[in-house]
Amino acid sequence: MPKQRKVGNLLALAVLSALAQRPMHPYEIATTLRAWGKDQDMEIKWGSFYTVIRNMDRHALIEAVESVRAGRRPERTVYRITDAGRAELVDWARELVSTPEPEQPRFRAGLSVLAVLHPDEAAALLRQRLERLEGAIRAERDALTEHLRQIPRLFLVESEYDLAMREAEAAWVRGLLAELTADTYPGIDQWRAFHETGEFPPDLNDGRSGSTQ
Repeated sequence: MPKQRKVGNLLALAVLSALAQRPMHPYEIATTLRAWGKDQDMEIKWGSFYTVIRNMDRHALIEAVESVRAGRRPERTVYRITDAGRAELVDWARELVSTPEPEQPRFRAGLSVLAVLHPDEAAALLRQRLERLEGAIRAERDALTEHLRQIPRLFLVESEYDLAMREAEAAWVRGLLAELTADTYPGIDQWRAFHETGEFPPDLNDGRSGSTQ
């Protein structure tokens, strides 16, 4: 079970990772996180950025070290990570890497109601998804190969993970599609009959409901 943290927004984790490099003011932190593509690694709501900064400061995860002014721009406060913030960053990373948590992707939601689609339509839609997945896999593989020429692999491990997950999903969709296309998927005749007659076969009842109604 995830720990209760003083500032639990994942944006705080990203901010700590940036300040672990060097002190920065908030605008520089946001620019750095965007350049690193951190908003692709985790859900970041930029509208709450300054609120997260203030909360981190209040809980002594970061601290102000100076205020700087460049030309006519407003004065900006430079923050650095504290010892408590560094300990939080390391502990949070350990938890995220070591402890699986249930995730609910939209695809899973669609699969949970797959029966509302005719098997032929389901197969056609899965074929579309597979084509898009394969296109994305090619693009991601090419991008990763190019990035590895310029960036140490250590800083691309999350991209490797994304690629592996896409490849695993594509393999699973490919297998399901093969069963649907060959009419070997268990219960496909009853599934097809449901869409042709409008009557749900009793032997396809969802046993989790505990009812045959």
